[in-house]
Amino acid sequence: MALLRSLSLAMLPPLPPDPSNSVADRPEAAALGRQIFFDTRFSVNDAVSCASCHMPDHFFTDARPFGVGVGVIPLNTMSLVGAAYSEWQTWDGKNDSQWSQALIPLENPLEHGGTRMQYAQVIAEHYRAEYVALFGPLPDLADRQRFPLRGGPVVDPAAAASWAAMRATDQDAVNRIFANIGKSLAAYERTLLPQPARFDRYVASLDDPDPSQEPPLLNDEEIAGLRIFIGKGACTQCHNGPRLTNDAFHNTAVPGAPGVPLQRGRVDGAAKVQADPFNCLGRYSDAAPEQCTALRFQVTDPAGLVGSMKTPTLRNVAETAPYMHTGQFATLAEVVEHYNGGGYSLQGHNELKPLGLSPEEASQLAAFLRTLTAEAR
Repeated sequence: MALLRSLSLAMLPPLPPDPSNSVADRPEAAALGRQIFFDTRFSVNDAVSCASCHMPDHFFTDARPFGVGVGVIPLNTMSLVGAAYSEWQTWDGKNDSQWSQALIPLENPLEHGGTRMQYAQVIAEHYRAEYVALFGPLPDLADRQRFPLRGGPVVDPAAAASWAAMRATDQDAVNRIFANIGKSLAAYERTLLPQPARFDRYVASLDDPDPSQEPPLLNDEEIAGLRIFIGKGACTQCHNGPRLTNDAFHNTAVPGAPGVPLQRGRVDGAAKVQADPFNCLGRYSDAAPEQCTALRFQVTDPAGLVGSMKTPTLRNVAETAPYMHTGQFATLAEVVEHYNGGGYSLQGHNELKPLGLSPEEASQLAAFLRTLTAEAR
C-alpha cells in the first residue's frame, strides 16, 4: 500500500522553483510563453512552432518516431507534461532547465531553423509591450548597422557572418533577449502538469473503499498487471514516484533505429550541459552559483553514462507512442517484449535483465499501463 500511494498523483509535491528563471512562476510570463509556443513566426519559414512537435492533443508529443520541423530530427519527441519537475531536459540531459532547452530547437536547422537575431526582431515587432513589462526596455533593434535582421552562432554562413560582425555588447543584448524568450516559454511549460488517471482513483479507493463502485475502477487483468509492475516486472526500479520516472539515465539495451547513427546518450549530454552558455551557472541565469547544485555536482565520469538515456514518464504512456529515443517501438506490447527478453547493449553497460514474463503476464502489464492516461486534459 505504501508503494502504491507513492505512485499516486496525490503524492506529487508542489512544483519546485527554478532559481535560474526569475519569471518562472509569473502568470504574465506564462501568457507570453504560450503565445510564443504557438507562433510560427519563431521559425525560418514561418511554418514551425513549438506545438509542431509538442501537440496538446497528443499530451505534448507528436505521434511520430522522429520530430518534424523544417527538416526531420532523428529523435523522438518527449512529452512536456510534468517535465518542469526534472533537473535535466531531453533524452541525454543536455540542458539543466526548461528555458535553456527551449532555445536549442529555435536555432537547430532541422527544427525551427532561425536565428536569435531574427527572434529578437519578432519580439520587438509583435510582443514589445509584454516583453518590456517583464524584462525591461529593448535595445534599438531597428538600427541595422548594429542589429541585422538575421544573425546568430548557427550553421548558416551568412547568418553566422552577420553575428560575428556585431559588437560583443550587442551580441550580449541579443543573447539576453534570446534567454528571456526561453524563460517565457518555460513559464508556460511549467503549467503543463500531469492530471489524475484511473489508476490514481483506484489507489484512492483502496484507502476509502466504496463497495457500490460499478464498474470496478480496475479490472482483474489491470490489477494483475499492476502486481507485475511493482513486483516481477521490476518496473519501479526506474519508473517510480508520482510521475513514474526517476529522472535518471539508464542503458537498457534499446536497439538502434534503422538508418540512424547510435546516440551516445548521457555521456554526450553531460558534456554539452557543462559547455552551454545558457546553463544555470552562465551569465544569463538568474541563480546564484550555490543554487546550481545539479549542475555543479553532476556525474561526468563516462563509466556508466555511454548509451544511457533519460527515463521517460509513464504518465499518458498509452497515448504517446511510438516509444524510446528514436521511436524504435510502435506499441506498448513491443516495449514490454523488449524488457521481458533482455538483450545486449550496442554500446556501454547493459542494465537490462530478462523478466521471464509469460505472454499472459506481458499482456496484463500492458493493460495496466493503459490505466495511466489522464482522464481530463
